[in-house]
Amino acid sequence: MRKVNLIFGTVYGNAQFVAETLCNEFQGEERDVSLFQHDELDDFIPPQDEILLIVCSTTGQGDVPDDILPWFESLKNSAPYLPELRYGVIALGDSSYETFCRAGLQFDELLTDLGAQRIGELLKIDACETMEPEVEAKAWLKSWKELIDMETLV
Repeated sequence: MRKVNLIFGTVYGNAQFVAETLCNEFQGEERDVSLFQHDELDDFIPPQDEILLIVCSTTGQGDVPDDILPWFESLKNSAPYLPELRYGVIALGDSSYETFCRAGLQFDELLTDLGAQRIGELLKIDACETMEPEVEAKAWLKSWKELIDMETLV
């Protein structure tokens, strides 16, 4: 199993709590995982022999949260070609807004533009439907880990 790098962007802490919960899930299975804080992302280019998982809430008019925006902009501007990178995205949002989960979708679009390939489906968690986004994320993680394990065998 390849190492998983977990990165989150949050405003009120929900995405961080989800990322920490998923990190604990990986660690509980003794899988190699790193949880990055936003101040650790300066000039970080995801290693292509590892897997990237982004957990991101949406703010304002569909914007990427301020804590992770510098990294998003850095990736966008430097545009590293990442054809071997595999990734997943968990987007948190509120479906009562037109820009529901837009920040997570922006990460998905950026990574695709950089040549990376998403593993499985992007998970959208709606604050209007769930008060515990970590529960929904943990359920999604089970099938996502199976997809990761299948990729490792190929």
